[in-house]
Amino acid sequence: MFEAAELGRRLSKADYREAEPELRARLLGAQRRARAAGLPVLLLITGVAGAGKGELVNRLHEWLDSRNVRTHVFWDETDEEKQRPRWWRYWRAMPAAGEIGILFGGWYARLIEDARHGRLGEDGIEGELDRIRQVEQMLINGGALLVKFWLHLPAEEQARRVEARRKDPKSHWRMAPETAHEANHYDAFVELATRVVRETDTGEAPWFLIEATDRPFRDLTVGKTLRRAIDTRLEAGNGPAPTKVSHAPALPEAETARRTIVDHVDADLVLSRDDYKKHKRSLDGTLNRLGWEGFTARHPVVAVFEGWDAAGKGGAIRRLTEALDARLYNVIPIAEPTDEEAAHHYLWRFWRQLPRDGYWTIFDRSWYGRVLVERVEGFASQPEWARAYHEINTFEEQLAEHGVTLLKFWLNITPEEQLQRFEARQETPYKQHKITDDDWRNREKWDNYKAAVNEMVIRTSTEYAPWHIIPANDKRYARIEVMRIAAEAVKRDVKAKKKAADKG
Repeated sequence: MFEAAELGRRLSKADYREAEPELRARLLGAQRRARAAGLPVLLLITGVAGAGKGELVNRLHEWLDSRNVRTHVFWDETDEEKQRPRWWRYWRAMPAAGEIGILFGGWYARLIEDARHGRLGEDGIEGELDRIRQVEQMLINGGALLVKFWLHLPAEEQARRVEARRKDPKSHWRMAPETAHEANHYDAFVELATRVVRETDTGEAPWFLIEATDRPFRDLTVGKTLRRAIDTRLEAGNGPAPTKVSHAPALPEAETARRTIVDHVDADLVLSRDDYKKHKRSLDGTLNRLGWEGFTARHPVVAVFEGWDAAGKGGAIRRLTEALDARLYNVIPIAEPTDEEAAHHYLWRFWRQLPRDGYWTIFDRSWYGRVLVERVEGFASQPEWARAYHEINTFEEQLAEHGVTLLKFWLNITPEEQLQRFEARQETPYKQHKITDDDWRNREKWDNYKAAVNEMVIRTSTEYAPWHIIPANDKRYARIEVMRIAAEAVKRDVKAKKKAADKG
């Protein structure tokens, strides 16, 4: 594969000086147009050690308007990164709309390093390659332009460069720490790289193999390719999708009419006040103990609360957190995205809020807004919410792989109970802030929301992240059920983690 980047192509200094001014002007123009169009550009630069990745990135910062360029390097994981799912460090680096993000090595460097050092078996390599393809497609579907450059050197040229830098005190500082070490394992590195590049070279995210022996040729080729990729994307009109479509996709009559999962929830389940107090006292102590056991075991928990308006999500969250030490959890209320959040992929703001190992993050509404309110109200197009089921499952699978206990609660009430609660809120001064015109409008779309909830549960209830449908007409019953399920799940997972640690 890499023979195509070993042809000995060169560019004279005179030709470089002549071509550079025009390229810089056209590249800056493309950058400005991308910024005006709100196009996020993700630039992955990797390749063999010593190929000049650092030099190239410095050149790009010189050519581009560096105020809208962010460069990220991924060397050894920090303690903060080790305590979160593997892809957390990459999602934090995703560029906003109109910005260029440059990732040194990105997720490819880690994969090749782990595979070469035997930290990944065959199944692990295949799994990571599949995950990379999934995430890259997700980013592209979300509106990003992904441009991947592999900088290649023949073995002889790499060895010559490393030796020259070792001998020259003036240039030795330019050599990245891993360069000399990786140069001693060229053949093994290239063998793995060939497989990785071939299996992640897709029509939407192709690799550009860059011959890096001649620096002027390397830099101009990358600059021209980047400019052409931006212009091609903008000319094709494939920028980020609009934030709102003209109308919500119509739901088929059969879909809104049929009985759904929530129709089978027993709305008559109740709990007496005395039983509530008894169960709550017991669960308070159990959850507090489990919170500290999980902290000691470095076990993370993510709890997601969804449900009908006025279903009691806030009350259930308060009873859950009353049992935990305030130092161990964070509650994240999800509302309309901020300008910064709207400028990124919709999952970006949730990746940022994931807890460190040993802590809890509780989401009051969540990423499921994409397939609920955004779907029904028309804030997401049909292709956007339709592909979100797979994107969400992929996201949650990564949490599970890291060992997160993921709790997903849908608090279910009947339309009649919701109406009573709405009217009570209107009549109670200190509750009036809880009722809005949108709440009343949403009631008119009850059947559409019910169909969306049904599909959400069917398509995203997995063995690693099942949905728990909570009958919530009786608030006491719902609160105890949430606490009981949380306690059982955390107890099971913390026990399993301790057992695995003892064996290890």
